[in-house]
Amino acid sequence: METIVEELKRIFTFKKTTEVGDIVLVVAEDPQMILYARIMGFERDASKRDEWWHVTFQFLTLPPQRVVWTLRAPQFSGKEIFSMGGKRKFIQAVDFEAGGPAGGGGPAERRPGKKKPGLRLVK
Repeated sequence: METIVEELKRIFTFKKTTEVGDIVLVVAEDPQMILYARIMGFERDASKRDEWWHVTFQFLTLPPQRVVWTLRAPQFSGKEIFSMGGKRKFIQAVDFEAGGPAGGGGPAERRPGKKKPGLRLVK
């Protein structure tokens, strides 16, 4: 699992935090899979003494699946590989604004002074 995560960190630019609306990469050991999910919400688990959160994911699969996992912040922000039911997992938000591989610099860095293309009204 560590090897897979290190390879993904060379390919993707990841965010340091995870917020509602972020797209995360979910890596699972068994069954072995890598998929995208959207963070739909966080709710504090008041039944636990430590800080645990009910994290609602919308897995971007066919068909889409909505799940809720109870996790600590280091688990859903890529700071640690963790186990659920004896199966190892890794979750971290992808920074699509960076526009390329980790450390590769985004489009704004490659073309200083140029504006990003936007929407325009066409009549």
